[in-house]
Amino acid sequence: MRPLARLVSGHRTAWVVLGGTLVVVALLLALLPSGDDEAFPPSGLPDSSEAAQVTALLDEFPSADATVGILVWSRGGAELSSADLAAVDTAASALAEQSTTPQAVRPQVSDDGSAALVAVPLSAADVEADVSGTATSLRDAASAGLPDGLRAYLTGPVGFQDDVSNAFAGADFRLLLVTVLVVAVLLIVTYRSPVLWIVPLVVVGVADFLAGRVVVALAEPLGVTVDASISGILSVLVFGAGTNYALLLVARYREELLVRPDRHEAMRTAVRSAGPAIAASGGTVALSLATLLLAELSGNRALGAACAIGVVVAIAFALVVLPAALVVCGRGLFWPFVPRASSASVDGPAAASTDGTGAGHARPRQGFWERLGRGVQRRPGRVAVAAVAGLGVLCLGLGGYAVGLSQTDQLLGDPDSVTAQRIVDDSFSAGLTSQTIVLAPTAATDDVVRVVEGVDGVASATAGEQADGLTRVDVRLDAEPESDEASATVQDLRDALHDDGGAVADALVGGTDATAYDERTAASHDLGLIAPVILAIVFAILAVLLRSLVAPVLLIASVLATFAASLGAATWLFTHLLGFPALDTSVTLYAFLFLVALGVDYNIFLTTRAKEERLRHGTREGMVRALSSTGGVITSAGVLLAAVFAVLGVLPVVALTQVGVIVCIGVLLDTLVVRTVLVPALVFLTGEAFWWPSRRGPSRVPGSTPEPRDVDLRPLASPGRDEPAGSAPPAARESTS
Repeated sequence: MRPLARLVSGHRTAWVVLGGTLVVVALLLALLPSGDDEAFPPSGLPDSSEAAQVTALLDEFPSADATVGILVWSRGGAELSSADLAAVDTAASALAEQSTTPQAVRPQVSDDGSAALVAVPLSAADVEADVSGTATSLRDAASAGLPDGLRAYLTGPVGFQDDVSNAFAGADFRLLLVTVLVVAVLLIVTYRSPVLWIVPLVVVGVADFLAGRVVVALAEPLGVTVDASISGILSVLVFGAGTNYALLLVARYREELLVRPDRHEAMRTAVRSAGPAIAASGGTVALSLATLLLAELSGNRALGAACAIGVVVAIAFALVVLPAALVVCGRGLFWPFVPRASSASVDGPAAASTDGTGAGHARPRQGFWERLGRGVQRRPGRVAVAAVAGLGVLCLGLGGYAVGLSQTDQLLGDPDSVTAQRIVDDSFSAGLTSQTIVLAPTAATDDVVRVVEGVDGVASATAGEQADGLTRVDVRLDAEPESDEASATVQDLRDALHDDGGAVADALVGGTDATAYDERTAASHDLGLIAPVILAIVFAILAVLLRSLVAPVLLIASVLATFAASLGAATWLFTHLLGFPALDTSVTLYAFLFLVALGVDYNIFLTTRAKEERLRHGTREGMVRALSSTGGVITSAGVLLAAVFAVLGVLPVVALTQVGVIVCIGVLLDTLVVRTVLVPALVFLTGEAFWWPSRRGPSRVPGSTPEPRDVDLRPLASPGRDEPAGSAPPAARESTS
């Protein structure tokens, strides 16, 4: 870290770093592809999935290139008049002209006469080439010349695909705009400067833009597909993590400016001291994200690869570009509260020290964080019990925990496809628009149809076209598409076919409902595989960094408690206030990943400082001083990160909203409760055992020159707020001139 610190803080080398960065970024942006990620592809099942096998085999059938758009007409539940039905007939004729099978386009009227439906067979290749254009053409033909009060809606595969695409249309810009505004406001509030916030925001913004390009360029070699949802999470993570690291580095730099007249020397010390902790924290996040490459679902692998790359880029910019930019801009960036070095600090670190440790900083009077730390120190048992009890109460919300959303529950608001599906559920059969396909050995087709029709939840089964010794059996279920009931029926179908034996057991069940069911199964497998790997990585990093075996166990336990509490609180919120019946398939895994990795981040900054202070003051006093020094800036960083993840709620996609809410709650719990009171209480209770098996080295001799600290993260303070009268010369305070 020392060579890097010298490079980014030198009088000339800082300019060289900035110039070189501009050249490299410009070349990469010019050479790397920009990509087009407005689509929202499925998660991507492994080849071993039965639904994936059916999808592959269907390519050999004549209808392989077929899809369908379903139009529904309704008056809001009122019975359709003869004029309405005549208008539907006219619209059906117009829709038939756009169909690959015009003779199949025939209106169906519900038994209660409140709705009409038309299925329009289409070319899948044509739809894929222009989803929006196809959907618009179908809606226009269905809506032309309708009587007042009669509405036409598009649903089915084409309708849902178009609505999902519309949900992400311009998503990158909207998400980026809201994220930038949130970060800018929070940085201004934190720094209390009208100019300082610009530098970290620009640096992180460039890092985000570059990370997006690098991810797109590496997507194909890595064998992953980057869609709009992944791009959105990537931007949020880079901005959140990048600004967190910026807050921590700037706070350390500002403290050094108060005791060192040379800003280059101050930055060199800041990077040398805070850099290792920032690198360790970012490395933990990046390695945790990389574990998603072990996942079965390609969507999970894509997210892991993209976000790991993004975090690495954010770390590089935080440790290389940001320090150089701050040094080049000078102390004036902190205006109007410009930190000035005191004459005492110029004479030497020992002269500036008031506590006899040679720490080089005047000891401030007790502030909020030190008072809090000493309060926890007096009653650590009660505080720990109260904190755990509070987290336990939030965990009670897990009683309503469920995974798996139906098709209509995956989008916020009331887009056409969702409204139409609800009309179909009420007036026709809920499974009318779903697609379940059984591929049966042709010789056993009749037996397969017999078995399928005998399964509860199956409305009908019809044998159709043949290819390569297989017959396609189209099955209509009673349940709503992609619902829990549909998934249960899919599993019952597979069990019944397998149990029948013989050639019937070779039949495969696929289609949209089976795909959704297999995605849930694969997501559960991914969570069970990846969660222990993430915990093992985090444990190893903490054990090496802290040289302790007890500390990592307690810290990981606190992070897991935060995850369980935030998941419970969010589940209650989703169920009782937001009306979500369950979590989307991958939400639990994503929330676990982000909360564990990012939660350990803050614990690293706190405990590395406590480890350093322990050498001078002992474990318990060292934790008080660590909390006093890191409390303000880490809390600011946590609030900022929580707000940035909450920005995911601007997109009308339930999965992203759920991830954002859970991570927001979890980060706030970790920042304001776990890291603030629970972890210190555990340290006070365990004492020196917290650092076992490492031993405390000899205390530093008073008045000796200290070595650079691992990390020193004092909160940004208002002028004179923390300095008692007479504790240091006036020049040591922030100058407003």
